[in-house]
Amino acid sequence: MPERISTGRASLGTVSMFAAALVIMACATGAPKVPYPAFIQSEELEDEFLGGLPGVRAKTFGGDHRSLRMSSRLLLPAEWDFSTGATPDKSVEIFVLAGVLELGGMTLSPGGYAYIPSGSMGISMRTKSGAEILYFLNDVDERAVIRMPLIGGVESGRWRALSGDAEDFGLSVMELRSDPGSGEKTWLLKIDPSAEQQWQSYSAEVEGYLVSGNYRHSECVSGKPATAVYRPGGYFLRPADAVNAGPDAKSTGESIWFLRVLGNGERKIVGACVAQP
Repeated sequence: MPERISTGRASLGTVSMFAAALVIMACATGAPKVPYPAFIQSEELEDEFLGGLPGVRAKTFGGDHRSLRMSSRLLLPAEWDFSTGATPDKSVEIFVLAGVLELGGMTLSPGGYAYIPSGSMGISMRTKSGAEILYFLNDVDERAVIRMPLIGGVESGRWRALSGDAEDFGLSVMELRSDPGSGEKTWLLKIDPSAEQQWQSYSAEVEGYLVSGNYRHSECVSGKPATAVYRPGGYFLRPADAVNAGPDAKSTGESIWFLRVLGNGERKIVGACVAQP
């Protein structure tokens, strides 16, 4: 098994149905009912094979078969050699969970990150011993100003406090990408066991994958907390302005989330979990 982190077009079939299917699966496995994908465990999803990335097994979290946008976790076999699958109208984001990935002339170890903007037409991607990666094929936002590939991750980045506010004690972030034009952001969030969180919301859609740790979180649904524990491989896709976190949000040990904000938005602390008018 590849070592894990310690701290062309994909043929998507009916990927546009996955958001509803993930909600149903969460309910079927005992997670609380939430009207959007939350408390999803990737190991409970069926494996898929993607026509645009031959030989790869995928856990598909969601996407749109019309635009070929997708979010997934890929298992690359040993001696796999192909490309990132970028197209003229798509960008690609990659985060290495396990193994070693060669991307162009760069080597990405666990925690390595790459953003390949649209127009790159694919960059060589290979692994000798196999790798597990998060893979996102994104629609192009014409407001985006990042036009060159970004390569980084935990080895070259640094952690900083989420904010100077007392309510954010124990929360640290490592920025991976921030586009001032589109407002899209990708970052790692580290949550210490000492962290206590208030109810909050984000004015843009947020997508998350739990890289390591065990973490309890709450979603505010119709004025009531829906709370469950994420294990490594946990996933959510939270719509804009959805209230979440709250006093029951807690990390057992240290947890690290991979997070993406899919638009221009801001985080807001709210007073309580109450039904929205």
